Amino acid sequence: MRRPVAALAGRHIGVTAIVRDSAAATGVVLGLLYLFPIAALAVGDQAVKRRLEQIGPMSAGLDSQATIDLHGLPLAPWAGLGVVALWAAGALALGGALLRLRDA
Repeated sequence: MRRPVAALAGRHIGVTAIVRDSAAATGVVLGLLYLFPIAALAVGDQAVKRRLEQIGPMSAGLDSQATIDLHGLPLAPWAGLGVVALWAAGALALGGALLRLRDA
């Protein structure tokens, strides 16, 4: 059985929109991951640098995996895990809000 051309075109447009949205989401996530470490390198003030390292998802995630030399880390491992969990909860909340707004 042959599918109508309009149905195939609609399917192609839908897949393209999903891929474009996925690429944009991936870009946002990578931007957020690398924003805080780059900003921490650019800042001269040590207190601000430490704060950026504490709230950034990448450095917090790496701190949560550490097992040695814990005194030199911006966060303790459990605190790092908490920061990562807050970033994940924020992403889920934002995704849920966008889903409600777009598909309502």
